[in-house]
Amino acid sequence: MKTLPTELAGALASGVTTTCLCWTLTRADGHVLRATEHDRTLIIDGQTFEPGGSLDGFRFTSSASLAPGQAEARGALSHDAITEADLDAGLRDGARLHVMRADWREPEHFFDVWSGQLTRLRRGQLGFEAEIVSLKADLERPVGRIYTRRCDAVLGDARCGVDRGAFPGLACDHRFETCGDVFGNAENFRGFPHLPGTEALVAGPAATGNTGGRR
Repeated sequence: MKTLPTELAGALASGVTTTCLCWTLTRADGHVLRATEHDRTLIIDGQTFEPGGSLDGFRFTSSASLAPGQAEARGALSHDAITEADLDAGLRDGARLHVMRADWREPEHFFDVWSGQLTRLRRGQLGFEAEIVSLKADLERPVGRIYTRRCDAVLGDARCGVDRGAFPGLACDHRFETCGDVFGNAENFRGFPHLPGTEALVAGPAATGNTGGRR
């Protein structure tokens, strides 16, 4: 649950609307765009938010669980600094979006609304439309290697180490036997060929030659 600053909670309770949304869009290359839907520049927590941006139709959702929150796909972000060339070049793909609500009369009073990442971007009537997911989505991405019997390197890359020019026309099926017998590269094999398979996991007790559980 978000805790509102006392002053801002009082302003909201009064029924007088003096708040606005401000958002920060950070591209993967580190370029930062800060904008507000208010009609003048706001300085919030030492950061300058320029007018001309809008967040239209977004409804932010989140939960206390680890399930990623989402924003409605029909929402649209717009700002003069976001060009069609940006979209065509994919510069906004994967950009981080942080949204705040502030009292434009007293910008020092603000609270965080939502943080997420742009996923699907497309042109829309209001500028461009974007689907966003919360930063919890990062928890769903696999980290590290997957343990498999076969090699997960690409033939000829730095992890493999094979000189592809020495084996013209040959492909690799990522098996340990192929790595050693065909390419002579068993020492660089990036798989785990001796992992027990599913048959070992489901095997029952041996009918004969029982050794007390050892096989």
